[in-house]
Amino acid sequence: MSIKQRHQTTLVLSAALASTLVTSGCSSISDTLAGDKVDYRTTGTQSVRLDVPPDLSQLPGQTRFGQAPAAVVSASSLQRTTADKPDTSVSGVAPTKGTGVTLERQGQMRWLAVNLPPEQIWGQVRTFWADMGFELTTDQPDVGLMETNWSENRAKVPQDGTVRKALGRVFDLLYDTGERDQYRTRIERTATGCEVYISHKGLVEEYEDAKKDRTTWRVRPSDSGLEAEMLSRLMLKLGAPKEAAAAAKADKPTAAATVAATSQARLNADGLSLTVDADYDTAWRRVGLALDRSGFTVENRDRKQGSFEVRLSDNDPDASKPGFFARLFGAKAENQDGLSRYRVLVQGQGKNSLVSVLKDNGQPTTSSTAKRIAKQLLDELS
Repeated sequence: MSIKQRHQTTLVLSAALASTLVTSGCSSISDTLAGDKVDYRTTGTQSVRLDVPPDLSQLPGQTRFGQAPAAVVSASSLQRTTADKPDTSVSGVAPTKGTGVTLERQGQMRWLAVNLPPEQIWGQVRTFWADMGFELTTDQPDVGLMETNWSENRAKVPQDGTVRKALGRVFDLLYDTGERDQYRTRIERTATGCEVYISHKGLVEEYEDAKKDRTTWRVRPSDSGLEAEMLSRLMLKLGAPKEAAAAAKADKPTAAATVAATSQARLNADGLSLTVDADYDTAWRRVGLALDRSGFTVENRDRKQGSFEVRLSDNDPDASKPGFFARLFGAKAENQDGLSRYRVLVQGQGKNSLVSVLKDNGQPTTSSTAKRIAKQLLDELS
């Protein structure tokens, strides 16, 4: 189906939808949008494959940033694996009812504090994403990282029963929201258990030019509301009471938390480091979330040393065609520098913190790519 045919079909569908709403006595289309905030479980049921730009077809594996698993972890395969061969690498034991799962917050930055080590909740978090309808393209307990495939939130499709009855499965097959979501889960070990972070990345389909005959997928801002929604649901999965899980989605943080999360970040004169008006612990968390939202793969991290080892790009199957995120940072500059790994170092300086972009061996660099990384961090931290 071409893009023109697709939008012509959408117009016809919209007309049919409007007619149905009028005849059914609905006052507005907004009524059909009420209901659950997220629904990714029905994404895979579509039998009609819409035209997908090359950028999106490349995204699920995230090969620009790091090696993806040889096989995608789906809900069905996870169930078979669990039944046939228990996973000995991570614990699948559900936390007890009394397990401490609390929400920590600084402004719009949220994370979970759990009084169990990562290996005791890893299996539960993995199952959580399968239950939500996602496949895992990254599942690495050794570095505490999970990443889902790109998926469509079908909760944004009108859910009115009359509409469904009138248009039936045709509606499900033809309606596309034009948006895709991906989530990354990062689990860090602490002295009392672990911390769980969930970050969101989004894409939106837009016309390439005024002719409106071709579309492309562009990055849209991370949605802190979706991150809060997923944290809330994960809290329930890990045994937290409903009241505590509901509080995870509250929009109003405490005054102290707001100040901590809105502290300013400034790019220093060298263009390779930033000064953040926050103590070390706050800066570490904010930099970690900024790296997640920016699409970097964190191959290793050392909280005591304040070090993130990140991969910016990897060899694409088609080396002549830079990857999606590689183009955001300038493929030409990356090739000139000849570097694909960098180290982001966070150092406390009293009430402030210094964030530096270095070579992977910890030595200084003057590369243009490192400056782009610092600029990207500044955009996320500001």
